[in-house]
Amino acid sequence: MFNVAALMLITTALAIGWGLGRYQRPRRTARPGATSTLSRDYFVGLNYLLNEQPDKAIETFSHSLEVNSDTIDTHIALGNLFRLRGEADRAARIHQNLLARPALSEQQSDQVQLELARDFYHLGVLDRSERLLIALIRPTVAQEMNQAARQLLVEIYQREQEWQRALDIAQPLVRHFPSTRRAAAHWQCELAEDELRAGLAGNARKHLRQALSTDAECLRANWLLADMEHRQGRYRDEIKFLKRMQVQDQRCISLILPRVVSAHEALGDESGLMQYLNNLLHHHPHSTTLITIAERLQQQEGSERAAEMVSRQLEQTPSLKGVDYLLALYLENECDEPLYSRMGLLKQHTEHLLKQRPKYQCQECGFKSQQHYWQCPQCRQWGTLLPITGIEGE
Repeated sequence: MFNVAALMLITTALAIGWGLGRYQRPRRTARPGATSTLSRDYFVGLNYLLNEQPDKAIETFSHSLEVNSDTIDTHIALGNLFRLRGEADRAARIHQNLLARPALSEQQSDQVQLELARDFYHLGVLDRSERLLIALIRPTVAQEMNQAARQLLVEIYQREQEWQRALDIAQPLVRHFPSTRRAAAHWQCELAEDELRAGLAGNARKHLRQALSTDAECLRANWLLADMEHRQGRYRDEIKFLKRMQVQDQRCISLILPRVVSAHEALGDESGLMQYLNNLLHHHPHSTTLITIAERLQQQEGSERAAEMVSRQLEQTPSLKGVDYLLALYLENECDEPLYSRMGLLKQHTEHLLKQRPKYQCQECGFKSQQHYWQCPQCRQWGTLLPITGIEGE
């Protein structure tokens, strides 16, 4: 099965063949020998490709076609192929050679400049990539190329944690690209956290309001607003912002629930908490909610009553986490030594399985983790890591 690089190489080979054929007739009159040399080089390269020798094929193709205004796209494709194969240094040499050609049109020059910026980005030479990209953000550049330049420049500013510069460059993209809109809200959250560390709560709130204005589904903005209320001892307002997160995405319940419980406890509002938990279990029967209720029931009415409630709920919504907790309840009341030993062994297995199971999964790339991140460590997308639901999760 061909991979992306192989498919791109075949496409490039066809483009080179077209380029060679385009110049075949004029050269037959002037230099007959040159035509046969170029054609021979092409078929030699094609032979390497068919025999699964892509390195030799690329070398042959790159030397067989002269650089002129009609073959620029083919040379760009060759450079991109090198970059795709992880040889960004060779891609940069091809693109730098093209950029030095005086015969390039303005559009061709912009395209080569964009590809060279991508080469430098992959080489980690971010300052040179940045300079090339900034030069492409001007009114005369085609919209598609302008957007591509902005997107790569935003990636650079993210890597350098230049959040405000990323926001300024990404502004025209926010309306058209949901992923950019989501990311921009998180950059505002990053700026808010910087302001909080500097003791500027008012500025932090401003950034968080802007985050929610940019992306109304930004969980992190309400999380940070709740945190600010907690620091001020305004627990009812903290609960309000945490509940807004639940409305935004009910999958985050396990994330917010410990803080909701803590805030109710700080207020001494046990009845309000139980009402909230029972309503939550009815509409969103997550295992974290079930265990939270069972723990309080155990304190008030004992382990047997809690076990009855958990067992009844697990019949409707089974979960490994719930079974593990139920076993713990059974073990507290079990007096029969052989049965206690067998149940203890089963409890060890469920504990081991839970420790091995990740708690969060990225909705974009599938990355899984025991820890929560606002930005996926693998695909670098913002706000995509959410609690896993189902029998092995929530």
